[in-house]
Amino acid sequence: MSIRVFTPIATLLALAFASQVSVIAQGTFEPPRASDGKPDLQGVWDFRTLTPLQRPEDQEKAVLTAEEAAELESQEITRTEEAFAPSEVRNEPLPVGGNVGAYNSYWSDVGAGVVDDQRTSLIIDPPSGRLPSLKAGYEMVELSLSEDRPGVRPVRVRAAGIGADSYEDRGLAERCLVGFNSGPPIVPAGYNQNLQIFQTADHVVILHEMVHDARIVPLDGRDHLPEEVRQWLGDSRGYWEGDTLVVETTNFSDKTASFNPSVVTGAGNGMTLHLTERFSRVADDTLLYEFTVDDTTTFTRPFTAALPMKRGEGMYEYACHEGNYGLLNILAGARAEAASTTSEP
Repeated sequence: MSIRVFTPIATLLALAFASQVSVIAQGTFEPPRASDGKPDLQGVWDFRTLTPLQRPEDQEKAVLTAEEAAELESQEITRTEEAFAPSEVRNEPLPVGGNVGAYNSYWSDVGAGVVDDQRTSLIIDPPSGRLPSLKAGYEMVELSLSEDRPGVRPVRVRAAGIGADSYEDRGLAERCLVGFNSGPPIVPAGYNQNLQIFQTADHVVILHEMVHDARIVPLDGRDHLPEEVRQWLGDSRGYWEGDTLVVETTNFSDKTASFNPSVVTGAGNGMTLHLTERFSRVADDTLLYEFTVDDTTTFTRPFTAALPMKRGEGMYEYACHEGNYGLLNILAGARAEAASTTSEP
């Protein structure tokens, strides 16, 4: 009984905290309006940032000074320049049968700056800036991109996997089922960190560049799908709270994690997740995105993160399934390796 009472109260507190962030961020800005009078959220929004999801364990401060933020951004510029230096380009062929590695820095796009208010984490609640503890009996699954780890299906991390016996042993993004930064909720990672919002009076569509997922969110007050109907991206319903679009999502699948802090980690499963997202125009070039993860089956309390997205320049098709040679090659390579091993005397 105590859990039933605590869960909604904790959720309300988390949402109230997120609302305060929205109000503070908005200030006196008057957002552009759609034909129905609601704020116009449409456009392409870029969510890459150097600010991590969680505050680093060796960082005690909640906010960086301007000098510290500039130093962090300078370090990223230096790292990128060194990664792109001609001396770093491989000209010789890779050794046959060797480890080809993963993407190098040329293909990644982690951003060049921290969030506007120079926070040391995207998580704003708990005040520690870190994920709350997991409930007893739950653990954070951590898999490696470069080597196989023992594990069981379903693989709920976005990248990596537990082997190459089957496509089911690989991560969800490797299988082009869900993007590793597209959520929901949206957590910056890697590249293709853009989304596009389309808006009418009774629907909002959130289209991600990564894996080209499109979430269609009804705004007409309809009920969620029956509990037994589960979907990769959950079942989203939206409504306006003043000038903020609130999207509540349930009905996630047990084949996804409750939350993925990174592309190679995950905790719990989607069956127990209730997600609340908030979208607010806070400047001509800024869309404030906030999310609250409420899953007190997995975590000891809900938590909230805030991520300002910047006006983007455009979207490109990410034809993941059509060009997914990586998964084909992983499985084909494993079959070839197995065949060569069994044929040896």
